[in-house]
Amino acid sequence: MIIISPYSRPLRNGVKPNPKEFPYWNELIDLILKEYPEQTIIQVGVNGEDKLNNTKIMFNQSLKNLINLLNICDVWISIDNFFHHLASTIGKKGIVIFGPSDPEIFGDKNNINLLKDRNFLREKQFEWYENTKYNKEVFISPETVMEVLRRVLNG
Repeated sequence: MIIISPYSRPLRNGVKPNPKEFPYWNELIDLILKEYPEQTIIQVGVNGEDKLNNTKIMFNQSLKNLINLLNICDVWISIDNFFHHLASTIGKKGIVIFGPSDPEIFGDKNNINLLKDRNFLREKQFEWYENTKYNKEVFISPETVMEVLRRVLNG
C-alpha cells in the first residue's frame, strides 16, 4: 500500500492551486500502477480536495487512523504539507516532493526530500503562499519520483 498526500491547505485568498502542489500526480500514479499493479494507492486529505485517478480515497481521517495507515504502508509520498510532518513524528520515513519551499528548512532529514533545483525556491521562505505565483516548472518530473520510489520499494 502506498499513501499519497497530494494537497496543502487552501490559500486564504481562494486562489488555486497552492504553489506547493505537485501538478503530476495522475501521471505518477499511472507509472506506479504500470510497474506495481498489485499496489493500492490511498489518497489522504480532506473533503473538497480533488480526487486523483485510481486511488482509494480516505478523506477526513482522525490522527489515530492516519498513524495506523502510516504504520502499515509500504511507503508514503507527500508534498510539503501536514502529512510529512505527522509521519516524521512517528518515525515513518517517506518521500516528500518540494517545489518553492526549502527542504533544508521545512523537510525532515530522515525523509527523501525531492527538489528540482534550489534556483526555484522562494526568496522569502516564511512569507504567505498567497504572494507566490504557481509555477509547475519548479517541480521534478513524475519519472524522477518514480525512480526514487522504485529504489524504496525494491530495497
